[in-house]
Amino acid sequence: MSFQLPTSFSRRTGTAALALTLALFSSCNDYLDVAPQGQLSEDAIRTDPAAAQKLVDGVYNVLYLGGFGPDVHSFQFIILTDIASDDTDKGSTPNDYADAAAVDNFTLTSTNSVINNVWNGHFQAISRANQALDKIPLSPAPEATKNQLLGEVRFLRAYFYFNLVRLYGGVPLLDRVPATSEINNPEFQRRATAEEIYQFIVSDLQFAADNLAPKSTAQTGRTTKAAAQAMLAKVYLYQKNYQQAYALTNEIIQGRSGAYALYPNYADVWRTPGANSSESIFEIQTGVNAACNNSAVSIYTVCQGPRSGGRGGWADLGFGFNTPTQDLANAYEPNDVRRAGSIIFINPTAPAGQRSTGTVLWDGFRIPSKDSVEGLRYSYKAYHSRTREANCGNNDYLPKNVRILRYADVLLINAEAALQIGNTGAAATSLNLVRTRAGLPSITSPTLAQIWRERRVELALEQDRFFDLVRQESVQPGRIVPIFAAQGKTFTKGKNEIYPIPQAQIDLSGGQLTQNPGY
Repeated sequence: MSFQLPTSFSRRTGTAALALTLALFSSCNDYLDVAPQGQLSEDAIRTDPAAAQKLVDGVYNVLYLGGFGPDVHSFQFIILTDIASDDTDKGSTPNDYADAAAVDNFTLTSTNSVINNVWNGHFQAISRANQALDKIPLSPAPEATKNQLLGEVRFLRAYFYFNLVRLYGGVPLLDRVPATSEINNPEFQRRATAEEIYQFIVSDLQFAADNLAPKSTAQTGRTTKAAAQAMLAKVYLYQKNYQQAYALTNEIIQGRSGAYALYPNYADVWRTPGANSSESIFEIQTGVNAACNNSAVSIYTVCQGPRSGGRGGWADLGFGFNTPTQDLANAYEPNDVRRAGSIIFINPTAPAGQRSTGTVLWDGFRIPSKDSVEGLRYSYKAYHSRTREANCGNNDYLPKNVRILRYADVLLINAEAALQIGNTGAAATSLNLVRTRAGLPSITSPTLAQIWRERRVELALEQDRFFDLVRQESVQPGRIVPIFAAQGKTFTKGKNEIYPIPQAQIDLSGGQLTQNPGY
């Protein structure tokens, strides 16, 4: 029997018409730097212990989806997370990419291409995960090995669903590969509730936490027990289950192996030295193998790079999107090293008769002054050196690892959860570890507002801020509207906390999918 990774249909959504045939990937020294190898036969899965590993590798590889099509954690996802928040503006030129501008200004409709691209990317990822989960049990590999592989895939599926439920609310729940007879069943095309999706996420992450290896024995880049615990703690934070969030993060912080710690130099976390460092809980692995096959998240770096404008005449670094706001730049306390480590500041044009030195980046690359550059600020965390770090010469596929979960986030989840359960001392301890690395004085008795401010400046430009603002509004009503109003944006409560269900998906479902309020 021949088996091929799926077209993108799901148990409860009619996405078959937007099918994408997803290729499998063979193994090599760096398990993500692999070329497509076509099909795996079911006989091979039953007889070759390595075949199950290839299925799992194929799920990791879906994290590379990006660009202007189906997207998991690239440009389109950045639009719905960073650009929609108060941390960044759309950037580029005013008339460039109207659908991104509509998201930025909360004027989008259900026909917006960005929301459909992110929906498609995530459901393709879930479909690939479910095919792997369906076939791994057939492997002749030892049970412990199969449970490890199942745990990796269930972690990834939980991550995909965690993004979806925060973006759209209740979505179709794809918990298995549907039988052919089920594909057109209306019951399988309807939305589950947000509560049902969260229950599903918790179940997947708990299985992963119970079966994944610790960092000390796991292959670099694979999901680990602590990654599952950290993601589960974050999910519990969203559910206001502070006791569980505190307990899980405490287990990571107090781990006897000492596997996790804040990386000493904040700016280096996003450069080659910081890849898979002591701070890394989970990050998307990229790199260049012998075939130089562009194993990277498509345009993640270049879409955020400084863009030529004005006089031009220099080799610019990208499309100029996702530009940090002045409000974010002002949010850092004096002497906070994270400001310079997070934001590229373009120097102003020199007065007549004087020569500007421009902006010199860490690798020596010089960006001219403002008269030659489109924007005033850019993401330093997204920058990948063309001269000091590996690449294939294709700027659309610069092999920059994308940090999804960091130890600093674990500490801040721990601090917030500790405060919410009345343990101010523990909250201060975790918070001050983060502040000390940033070069800031300790806070003896932190408030919730101080912990939230710390989350903003610590995790800025890491695709977390919009989700955080919505979550914080549910904890402290009345917070979010003034924050966006200060940016000239009208945020409508009861509507803009989530995005519309793409109209293309409603049409494909024959109307079984219902729309979110206000759209």
